[in-house]
Amino acid sequence: MTALLHRRFPELAHTLPQLPLGSRPTPVRRLSALSVGAQLWVKDDSAFGDGGWGGNKVRKLEWLLPDALRRGRRTIVTVGGLGTNWGLATALYGREHGLKTVLALVDQPVDDHVRRQLQRLRASGAELRFTRSKTRTVLAAPLLLARHFSGARPPCLLPAGGSSPVGALGYVEAALELAEQVRAGELPEPTHIVTPVGSGGTVAGLALGLRLAGLPTRVVGVVVNDTLRLDHRAVTRLAQRTARLLRRRGARLPENLTPTCNLEIHTDWLGTGYGHATPEGEAARWRAAGLENLELEPVYTAKALAALLELDARGHFGAGPVVYLNTNGPR
Repeated sequence: MTALLHRRFPELAHTLPQLPLGSRPTPVRRLSALSVGAQLWVKDDSAFGDGGWGGNKVRKLEWLLPDALRRGRRTIVTVGGLGTNWGLATALYGREHGLKTVLALVDQPVDDHVRRQLQRLRASGAELRFTRSKTRTVLAAPLLLARHFSGARPPCLLPAGGSSPVGALGYVEAALELAEQVRAGELPEPTHIVTPVGSGGTVAGLALGLRLAGLPTRVVGVVVNDTLRLDHRAVTRLAQRTARLLRRRGARLPENLTPTCNLEIHTDWLGTGYGHATPEGEAARWRAAGLENLELEPVYTAKALAALLELDARGHFGAGPVVYLNTNGPR
């Protein structure tokens, strides 16, 4: 299936290739049992990904992997926490397409979820480097890169979560997909879409993509990571860099495009810090599972749903409709 971004801007098909890794569109459905004031829906990106892992990271890899291959890279070096979904998805899908993955792993609270994820990471074929802290990871980066040259070709260095301008294209594409589902009558036009902010690429891509799609939907990002700068300014910069990338590669974007005038960032549901569960998140996680058969995890998606439910109870969304974007993708 041709990427929606390529349909809209055919000139990008050669300059920004996509490698299909999942079936689309991901399903949307009503969350009647969780609604308080607004009409709530879910777009369930946990269903995205035809390989060993799913979720929002796979949408980013659809653009990042072919970009690395186009540049002749053979190894990806990247970073994440001990329970990184991003690192696991990169290792599994990269391996399928001939790319080795080297992961620098930073400490986070260890629970059953992280223990299971570490087992998956060890079985993924990735080279694991336990760098422990952000500072030690930065110091180790030059050596990791130097060790993994392929001839004269350096490895491909990707940021945490794949949140580069190329990676953010995954959620420009997802926003265009949502707009098509609205036009097809699968759900009403949402006033807001709520999702966690772990590295910024998902919300930056959504904000830009919804503007390109002509939807007035506001993107509500719930920050769940205090190890990166993820305020409105930082996310705006990433969206602007993504728009500049599209223009450089040939897309004729509207001159008056303001990528993040539809963005709001919330920080009140982080709790103790990255990787730490919160009572509100755990309550939301159990409610979602029991009432809506929606599987979340404690680090990202449960905190975002907790924020949505509290904001809804306060009347923040009015009558909605509001879409919850579920980015969790275990297999």
